[in-house]
Amino acid sequence: MQQVFYPVKVWLVTGIFMVFIQILVGGITRLTESGLSITKWEVVSGTLPPMSDASWQLEFEKYKDTPQYKEINEGMSLSQFKFIYFWEYIHRLWARFMGFVFIIPFMFFYRKRWIIPPLMKDLGIVILLAALAAVFGWVMVASGLINRPWVNAYKLSIHLIIAFSVIAYLFWTFLKYSEGYPADRNIKRENVDKLAIILFVALFLIQLVLGGMMSGMKVAVVYPEWPLMNGVFWPEILNDGSQWTWSNLNHYDQNEFAPAFTHFFHRLTAYLLCIVFVFLLVRFWSNAHVGKNMWQYRFSILAIGGALLLQATLGIFTVLHSLGSVPVFLGVAHQAGAVIVMGTIIYFIFTLKKEVD
Repeated sequence: MQQVFYPVKVWLVTGIFMVFIQILVGGITRLTESGLSITKWEVVSGTLPPMSDASWQLEFEKYKDTPQYKEINEGMSLSQFKFIYFWEYIHRLWARFMGFVFIIPFMFFYRKRWIIPPLMKDLGIVILLAALAAVFGWVMVASGLINRPWVNAYKLSIHLIIAFSVIAYLFWTFLKYSEGYPADRNIKRENVDKLAIILFVALFLIQLVLGGMMSGMKVAVVYPEWPLMNGVFWPEILNDGSQWTWSNLNHYDQNEFAPAFTHFFHRLTAYLLCIVFVFLLVRFWSNAHVGKNMWQYRFSILAIGGALLLQATLGIFTVLHSLGSVPVFLGVAHQAGAVIVMGTIIYFIFTLKKEVD
């Protein structure tokens, strides 16, 4: 794979960092319940915040028409509204800023002919994913402006998955054009190894979806303990077959089944991830085919283990401290941990493609 000029590499790293920050700000926006404070999607005119007392009052009046204000925040002061408005505004402003950081250097690099054709194709995919994240972000926000006083948990989860896809593909693109890999010389592996990798990645993706649902449903507040859930490993409501309905999953804010289902399987998937990782560690640690990339290969495996340990610890502490509400710092740290785990998995897969180089 042809490598690119150093300034282009720096540009790609900057993009990865900015998307990471956007995910963190999105987590703060969610945990402070700020996402519904701006009731319109104005790409250009929404760049500047309210600049006068009258403008602030107008925005506040728009927010007062939302279900969130009427059912949860009625009586909120203007200063309190400015606080939640700030985080949603920063979330949207940072997205606009990312657009400029992408477009201006891109035009320069394109003029200098530093954007090679394969990279152009990959950047096109990044743009499509970023646009999809922006559009679905508004779809998510709109879901909380009609009937419910918060955004739909499933739409939030989809928005989160798309955001993770952006940073994942951008990171893979950086690795590919920074070091390259012999894509046509992969080692022929045993089926058990291939299946283990596929299973590990599939479990991680399921865990991301469940994590998004957890955050959207605020499930940690319902079961703020570990390793049990209200004193039991398997929530009793899950024993009732009549509760296993699409209606209960759809109306998750009106029953106990959906929170119990989501929280239990989020924990179970975490345990399964750790078990499969141990299997991968045993199978891949001593690899006779690795050659000169042994240090990088083993580092990538250890990085996954360290990231999983950190993420599990953050998850447990987040749950244990979710007494009445999810602590913002721990919740955001747990979300950041998921990005780090994903990055280590991508790096591990990348090193598998490099190991015969």
